[in-house]
Amino acid sequence: MPNIKSAIKRVEITKMRTLKNAAAKSALRTAIRRFEEALPTDAETAAAALKKAARALDKASSKGLIHKNMAARKKSRLMKKYGKHFAKAS
Repeated sequence: MPNIKSAIKRVEITKMRTLKNAAAKSALRTAIRRFEEALPTDAETAAAALKKAARALDKASSKGLIHKNMAARKKSRLMKKYGKHFAKAS
């Protein structure tokens, strides 16, 4: 445990940021999971869930939670999954 006041403060800040980042990543994973759960239902529900997941990925990317290329890759894969699922359905 640190003895210097600024080091003690840094430890506390790190703990708070770790919790905040963990919650944000969990929310991101939940948004993606909700899209995948909505995929077997109708196209409108899945499209709404896809929009929310893409927005969550963009926000996480802009805040530095995940890398921008990772966000782009995940969005691309989700949209590909959506397109493939509803192309064969129609």
